[in-house]
Amino acid sequence: MTFTLTIDEPRWDESVRRSAKKYPDVVPVIKGNGYGFGRGRLAALATRLGMDTVAVGTGAEVASVRMEFRGSIVVLAPLTLADLRRPAPEADYLIHTVSHADVVRRLAQPDSPSPAIILELDSPVHRHGVTLSELPGLAAPLRQVRLAGFAMHLPSGGDRPKVLDSVHEALHALRKAGIEVDTFWVSHLSVKEQAAVQALEPGLRIRPRVGTDLWLADRSTFTVTGTVLDVHRTPHKEAVGYRQRRVSGGSLVVVSGGTAHGVGLYTSSARTGWQEVLKSVALGAVRGAGWSPSPFHWAGHRLHFADVAHMQVSMLVVPAGVAPPQVGDQLTCDVRMTVSTFDEVVISSSKPVAS
Repeated sequence: MTFTLTIDEPRWDESVRRSAKKYPDVVPVIKGNGYGFGRGRLAALATRLGMDTVAVGTGAEVASVRMEFRGSIVVLAPLTLADLRRPAPEADYLIHTVSHADVVRRLAQPDSPSPAIILELDSPVHRHGVTLSELPGLAAPLRQVRLAGFAMHLPSGGDRPKVLDSVHEALHALRKAGIEVDTFWVSHLSVKEQAAVQALEPGLRIRPRVGTDLWLADRSTFTVTGTVLDVHRTPHKEAVGYRQRRVSGGSLVVVSGGTAHGVGLYTSSARTGWQEVLKSVALGAVRGAGWSPSPFHWAGHRLHFADVAHMQVSMLVVPAGVAPPQVGDQLTCDVRMTVSTFDEVVISSSKPVAS
């Protein structure tokens, strides 16, 4: 009973290598579940690729990455005053993110810890960051800290010219405040957008922090499968599952892969109007009843859930007229890698490529 990730390692390594070469001075992001591959595996690949710096999401993720990577590690979660009150060993390889003016002022005091920091600026995302209006008051404190540059976490969509304008406005505001800028860390700039900023800022070192476009650049280099555990012929209108939904005949298939693996989980999204709200309510009702399409495929068909996804298995319906799989067969599964965990990771080298 396994929910399995199979990686064609030579092809996957090469796809990551090609993607990394597109971004000058790239900083691989290794956070959360390691984009489904595991943080240790990504850290080991970053080492093989000769990266000097990687980024993690939180301080709790540092240890697992440090086991496989000896360069600098940026912690993306911002330091708070509460963090500074807790004693913690300083490490030369760590670079912390600061996004609050009061933390900058505290770090500038003589009795404060002295970690290397990146000052994050507010962006159109408005998640973390000091505002541009706060910069003049931070010019003096910033001269008293170990400053590794400035950062902006940008939106991945939206009006891209306005996004680029926000970068230029931030750089202008820094210089107007008398703050020297030599390194700028950014998230969610495309290769072309980074080149456009660099053309106007030839002396600026831009360090793009890249995750999805690096590790998941070529999804054909890995596959996810669930093992068929049981197959039942179901009479028309037979009630099945926790919700006792009645199915329209065909076959009931039980396959490994459930909510504990990330199957059947749905992400939130912003609602822009009443139509979107009503659509969300209707979709929620469909999912709650177990009527939505599943991520599993068989014989060219995307199978529907017969019930809400269980913790470690899913119950699926193979429609009448389609030959069902047998116990032990593998069903391919389209998963969102950033929320997925696997019972087994298989490393394959069936299609080697030249490096």
